[in-house]
Amino acid sequence: MVTAHTPLAQHRAAPRGRGTLAMAMMFVVVIGGTTGAALGHMTGARADVPTAAAELTDAGGVEATAEARDERPAPDVATELPTPEVATAEATTACDRDGVSAALDSGDSGAVLEAFGGAAAFREAVAAGTAPCIELNDARWPWLVVNKHIALEPLEYEPPDLTSPAERNTPYGYLRAAATDAMDEMIAAAAEAGAGGIAVTSAYRSYATQESLFTGYVNSAGAEAAEATSARPGHSEHQTGLAADVVPCDYGCAGMDAFGGTAQSEWVIENGWRYGFIVRYEEGRTDVSGYSPEPWHLRYIGPELAEVYHEGGYHTLEDFFGLDPAPDYVD
Repeated sequence: MVTAHTPLAQHRAAPRGRGTLAMAMMFVVVIGGTTGAALGHMTGARADVPTAAAELTDAGGVEATAEARDERPAPDVATELPTPEVATAEATTACDRDGVSAALDSGDSGAVLEAFGGAAAFREAVAAGTAPCIELNDARWPWLVVNKHIALEPLEYEPPDLTSPAERNTPYGYLRAAATDAMDEMIAAAAEAGAGGIAVTSAYRSYATQESLFTGYVNSAGAEAAEATSARPGHSEHQTGLAADVVPCDYGCAGMDAFGGTAQSEWVIENGWRYGFIVRYEEGRTDVSGYSPEPWHLRYIGPELAEVYHEGGYHTLEDFFGLDPAPDYVD
C-alpha cells in the first residue's frame, strides 16, 4: 500500500496536468488491484468477498462502503433473558427423618427421641409445628399434654401397665410402670440426701372416678371453683397414669396441702427432673395451665425431656411445646 500511495501523493503535490493525472490514476488502480489480489491469495479470502482496497476503487468510494455496511442485516439481539430453571426440593418435616416412622411403630419413646436427633430436637420440632406425626394428646407417650383445651385420645383411656410405687399411703397410688420405677428412685434419693420421706397419695384415676370427683366438687363448690382445682373427666392428668400427688412423711405422712415449702418439696423442685418429673402446676402460671398452684402434683415426662425442660427454664408444658395457654375450657 505504501508503493501504491506514494506516487499518488507526489502527483497531488505536482502541477495538475490532465495527462499526468490520468497516468497516476491508472497506476493506482493497477497497483491497488494487484495488491488486493495478492492479499486474497495469501489469506485464502473468497474471490466474491471484496477487499478493502477494491472497495475504495468502486464508483461510490468510501460512501459506497458505508452504505453497504448499513445494508448488512443487524445481528440478532435478545429481547428477553431466559428464565433459569431452579430445581425445588420437596418440602419435608422432622417426621421424614430416617427411623422416625419405625420408632413410632415400636412404641419405644426413647427410640422416638433418638430418631428425632435427641430430646431437644424433638421438643423444637414439636414447638415449631414441623412434627405432624406427633400428636400430643396420644395417651401412649410420656410427652402427652392434657389440659382444658386438649382431651385425652381416647377419651376413656386406661393405661395398660399400672404398677404400685413402693412408698404410698393410700390404695390409690398406681402409676404406669416407667413412672413407678422413676418415682421409687426419686423417693429413695430424696431420703438419702436428707430431704425427708415422700409418699404417693393419689395417682391414676379412671374416667369414671374423675367424673365422680369432678361432679362432687361442682355440687359442693360450684363449677367455677371446681374447675380451678379439678379437671373434667377426659381432661385429667391423673387418668394418664403419669401424674402423682405426693405428701411429706417425716413423723407420719401429712396431707397434700402440707407439701409445698417443705424440704421434700424444695428437693423435688431442684432434682425431680433427673428422674423424669416436673412440678406441673407452679405458682403464678394459672393463666397458662388453667389450675391453681399444686406443688404436690408431679408429672412424669421422662428424664430426657425433663432435662430439656429444666435446662430451658420452662414452667408449663404449654410453653415447652409452644401451645396456646389453656386457662378455660373452649366449650
